[in-house]
Amino acid sequence: MTFHEKYIAFGTILRKEIVRFTRIWVQSLLPPVITMFLYFIIFGKFIGSQISEIGGVSYMEFIVPGLVMMSVITNSYSNVVSSFFSTKFHHSVEELLISPTPNYVIILGYVSGGVARGILVGMLVSITSFVFVPLKLYNPAFVVLYVFLCAFLFSLAGFMNAIFAKKFDDITIIPTFVLTPLTYLGGVLYSISLLPEFWQGLSKVNPILYMVNGFRFGFLGMSDVNVFSGIAISLCFIAILFAANLYLLKRGVGLKD
Repeated sequence: MTFHEKYIAFGTILRKEIVRFTRIWVQSLLPPVITMFLYFIIFGKFIGSQISEIGGVSYMEFIVPGLVMMSVITNSYSNVVSSFFSTKFHHSVEELLISPTPNYVIILGYVSGGVARGILVGMLVSITSFVFVPLKLYNPAFVVLYVFLCAFLFSLAGFMNAIFAKKFDDITIIPTFVLTPLTYLGGVLYSISLLPEFWQGLSKVNPILYMVNGFRFGFLGMSDVNVFSGIAISLCFIAILFAANLYLLKRGVGLKD
């Protein structure tokens, strides 16, 4: 395929993905915004009113970046895993695989759709947060970089989950038993500086901690970990997952059964 043909193939997959989740916006975009709104009320207003400050900022200001990043992670992941598994379930993936479209274009198309949904939901949650607290950007470059890397990374993870999934129940196992615990333990609602030394060290094994703190640094200029470490970790995981997905597609794992 020529570069122009690859671009058309990529654009077609991306457009399909965007149309898919925007057409059902009541199910794909509205629920996460409502969920985060409740988080702002319960944790930010009710519980936050009992907490003076964390790192010199109000508790509400502290949790907003974490909740935005949590919505980006869950929505970018769920968009790709549900979409690509649906193509397997309806056997439409065969048409895509026998086409001359390179595997990396297929991956980039689906992953870009997940990135688009993740970032869009993140923007909507950020706008919702303005109802409760005015946020200022300390470093916009870090905000943009981290939200993109995070959305891209978890879209790739969702793609891999979809490859291995054999039934609809399989696409909920990882988000429920792995992604959700890691997210909640990733410093979304608290600073690890409040934890005992042992638990601080254990928390630093969680890669989501670095992404949440890097994103928070972009908003508030504060972080519990080195923000450049978060970028390096994200890039490493992206490279590993992208290579793994390419290999799995090439071997037809989970697609030719």
